[in-house]
Amino acid sequence: MAISKALVASLVFSLFLLHLVEAFDSNQAISSSGAQRSLLGIDCGAACKARCQLSSRPNLCKRACGTCCYRCKCVPKGTSGNLEDCSCYAKMTTHGGKRKCP
Repeated sequence: MAISKALVASLVFSLFLLHLVEAFDSNQAISSSGAQRSLLGIDCGAACKARCQLSSRPNLCKRACGTCCYRCKCVPKGTSGNLEDCSCYAKMTTHGGKRKCP
């Protein structure tokens, strides 16, 4: 009986440690600026800031760009155009059929 209690206790402790490690890894995925990094290592916050710097509505542009960057793992270079650099980014549309990504 004592062996089974020790086994259960060690199993619970191991699961707890695994949970802590996963939580630490997910916190590492968020940079100091709060922008999430994708699996490819792209900093969506910085990429979208550069993409939206000339936008007339920069906050809206950064929000839409951030969503697209997170889903596609890429942002086209420059402030507009260059959609051939990231086909996923170019193909995303809103419910109204308009292009979602700036």
